[in-house]
Amino acid sequence: MNSRNFRLLVLNPGSTSTKIAVFDNDKELKKSTVKHPPEEIQNFKSIWDQYDYRKRKILDWVRENNFKLDEIDAVVSRGGTINSVPSGIYLINSKMLEDMKSGKYGKHACNVGCQINYDLGKELNIPSITVDPPVTNELMEIATYTGLPQIRRKASFHVLNQKAIARKLAADLNKKYEDMDCIIVHLGGGISVGTHSKGRIIDANNALDGDGSFSPERAGDLPVGDLIKLCFSGQYSEEEMLKMISGGGGLVAHLGTTDGLVIEERINKGDAKAKEVIEAMAYNVSKEIGAASTALYGKVEAIALTGGLAHWERLVGLIKERIEFLAPVYVYPGEDEMGSLAQGALRYLRGEEECKEY
Repeated sequence: MNSRNFRLLVLNPGSTSTKIAVFDNDKELKKSTVKHPPEEIQNFKSIWDQYDYRKRKILDWVRENNFKLDEIDAVVSRGGTINSVPSGIYLINSKMLEDMKSGKYGKHACNVGCQINYDLGKELNIPSITVDPPVTNELMEIATYTGLPQIRRKASFHVLNQKAIARKLAADLNKKYEDMDCIIVHLGGGISVGTHSKGRIIDANNALDGDGSFSPERAGDLPVGDLIKLCFSGQYSEEEMLKMISGGGGLVAHLGTTDGLVIEERINKGDAKAKEVIEAMAYNVSKEIGAASTALYGKVEAIALTGGLAHWERLVGLIKERIEFLAPVYVYPGEDEMGSLAQGALRYLRGEEECKEY
């Protein structure tokens, strides 16, 4: 094992921000969330048009925080939308970027982050790494079936944080992740419910496309007949429909905002509609958790709620009161994707785990 000190630049782009951090081995030296205001982002027609803008923001952050690029040993970023892959560590390559740019597997700001990562790696002659991409597929084959042979369910969700929290939950319970059967719920802009069994995520909803519960930005499962009629109504283009499902659905469609603090304030001021919508979202999440338990034949050892919305006491309380009969519920507010990315990169750099090739 390589015991030397490694300095890592970690990137995690989102739709309206980019999380940036620098680690020395396990130690986080600095972490920030660089905001991308709507008035700036809306000037770009596509996420790929944001490349120069986002790269400049990253480099400005590095300089302003007195880090030197020539001291970085690897750049690691959250994975993009590519074809389904096994979990693990990957070196970003041209084939991966080609698939991201095609858009056939989805569109996300992380794709641009991977391109920035790759280019910085080339410029600095250091590895460009991604860990447990969101399209990691460990699903049971039967979980991919639908009622139409032309359509299979796909894995695209918060794999990185799902795995990190599952391992933390196992450690807190003095167990090994590879021995546990549990359910992890990521509550963020998208909501994913993952069924973990013996170190694998054997079932999960496609949170990128908005399957499962509706969320702050996703429409969730919809009545298929009504959706088809809406598609062919002539009122919306294909692009507009896709935006309604992922990015413009859920809380933002019902309440005009994804901000839990704003919604909570509205509820406290007597906004009955806001209260009902949140209760409905909690109900939807709870049903997803109940359904996920069937993949484990009801033998669920623990349930963990995580993600940014796990800070929201009202939402967490509404979910817990419906699911506590299934298993003990643990709450891990926020996420540790940056730390998980750093840990994966370190395993590769230390020779503890080999990289897979896409």
